[in-house]
Amino acid sequence: MSPSSNPLSLSNSGSSQSDILLQNEISEKHSQDTLLHSGESPSSQLLHEDTRSTKAPHDRSAGRDVHIFDASDRSTSIGGLILTAGVTNANLYNMIEIIAFFDGEYILQNESGIAIEKDNSTLLPGNYYINSSHPIHMNNEVILTRMISQQSGTRVQSFRDAVRSRDRRCVITREVALSADRGRWDGFEAAHIFPLAFERLWNEYNYSRWITNPLYGEEIKGGKINSVQNGLLLRSDIHQLFDTYTVSINPDDNYKIVCFDCDGKGIAGTYFDQRPLDDPQRPAEQLLRWHFRQAVLVNMRGAGEPVFEHDFPPGSDIMGSILEGPKAAERMEFELFSRMATEFDLTQ
Repeated sequence: MSPSSNPLSLSNSGSSQSDILLQNEISEKHSQDTLLHSGESPSSQLLHEDTRSTKAPHDRSAGRDVHIFDASDRSTSIGGLILTAGVTNANLYNMIEIIAFFDGEYILQNESGIAIEKDNSTLLPGNYYINSSHPIHMNNEVILTRMISQQSGTRVQSFRDAVRSRDRRCVITREVALSADRGRWDGFEAAHIFPLAFERLWNEYNYSRWITNPLYGEEIKGGKINSVQNGLLLRSDIHQLFDTYTVSINPDDNYKIVCFDCDGKGIAGTYFDQRPLDDPQRPAEQLLRWHFRQAVLVNMRGAGEPVFEHDFPPGSDIMGSILEGPKAAERMEFELFSRMATEFDLTQ
């Protein structure tokens, strides 16, 4: 089994020189702060030590009841998922074809060696074995880490207003914003499908080509990444699940809602609200497909990506925790953008 890269995947481009300098400056500042604290009283040192999280982020394999193996190595799982409502045999085949590439035909078999049909039968818990006479290549497509320490809100007002006007409700739960006519949108947020913090990659891979609505053209404030076609109105709690790839939408299965963790919202296996899909400014299908691919890779490939803490108590050393943890560069880039963007008008 070998790693392989999809030509449509995002390369792991380095940060710009200014980003690197800024991150180094923060690292240096963090080191200076640590030295400063070392000269304080023992009680104050203890307080500073306690503000930094020392608990390692856990992966997403805990709780899986579907496990995927290469039939030639039945002792090592190459992936899996937590089974929720609505997942079918055909869905599993499609997900496997996201986390791995094949040089030829293959079939899935269960523990008893029975072939699993690629149909709409409900997927059952258990072990599944990929049987192929050709090598299996694991997809090494880059994951864009989106977890930040707190929600910072939408960056461009015109984007928020356009998403609100089109959707008028959470497009996943279908809960209506009842007080919207009075200007009250409490509990609802305009979410970017492709994260605004990674606009550099958006531009590098020309994802603007998926923004097709001629009403906006080149005049979108803040750039095409802020097109309403890259947005969804979501309930605040669903927004967080969407940003962490815990919930996604599969545009190739009638826009089915897929949950990659235990579903306490009753949304797994339901379908995306039809109203935005009938709108000329509908969410771009290609962007929803990109998000779904990311969600599959984050949750199903290998042990899954780390799950990071996001709710830090007051006084916590958030930056220190990020710098000492995995994926520090990606998380720092996202965190810095999210914090700094609130200080500037991105439409200028």
